[in-house]
Amino acid sequence: MGRQNLEQTARELVAEGKGILAADETVSTITKRFDALKIASTEDSRRTYREMFFTTPGAAAFISGVIMYDETIRQKNAAGVPLAEVLSKQGIVPGIKVDTGAKELTGSPEEKMTEGLDGLRDRLKEYAAMGARFAKWRAVIRITDKLPSPMCVNVNAHALARYAALCQEQGIVPIVEPEVLMDGAHTIERCDEVTSSVLHRVFDALFEQCVRLEGMLLKPSMVIAGTVCPKQATVQEVATATLR
Repeated sequence: MGRQNLEQTARELVAEGKGILAADETVSTITKRFDALKIASTEDSRRTYREMFFTTPGAAAFISGVIMYDETIRQKNAAGVPLAEVLSKQGIVPGIKVDTGAKELTGSPEEKMTEGLDGLRDRLKEYAAMGARFAKWRAVIRITDKLPSPMCVNVNAHALARYAALCQEQGIVPIVEPEVLMDGAHTIERCDEVTSSVLHRVFDALFEQCVRLEGMLLKPSMVIAGTVCPKQATVQEVATATLR
């Protein structure tokens, strides 16, 4: 897919008045939710649950794209139509989660490194053939007085950029998500400092790996005081800091 098509997909995803539906819960996560409601978690019940969202009348007026899980993009609806095609026929862009989760970072066990680069090029080829036009990868950055470490920021920025470059190679728009976590006692000023540093490093890595910015999306996190910080920021302060 060329530069124009990547940009077109990116613009479709951020269409005014619409949002992206995240339907990419892992089997274990959705099973916990089903268990709480005494619903058996089977491949069929999970398909039925997600198909309910995908076929809600009028959904396309509010949903620009749907992030699916590996199991979901391989499934068909009750009439035998692939779920990705069900979305596309409504004008909703099909997407796929491609990271394999955040794991303990070697050398800094209090931090996380998102994995999933191994075999990603081949997986993206397969997903593109199934109709996926965008993808998601989430990195997590923890804040304390001493964290994040430069190593954590660097390895996650590199992985996000490598993922984004591989996506664009296959004509898939990458959502780049360097999530700075809200957990902790940090002030909004500390979150502002860390978020700025993380975003600069991520975009340096994107530039280094020749990622076309007009053909990707950034999913930012809010600049906000930690959940247990004694001084909580106002809504206006959070909005101003996040936009800045």
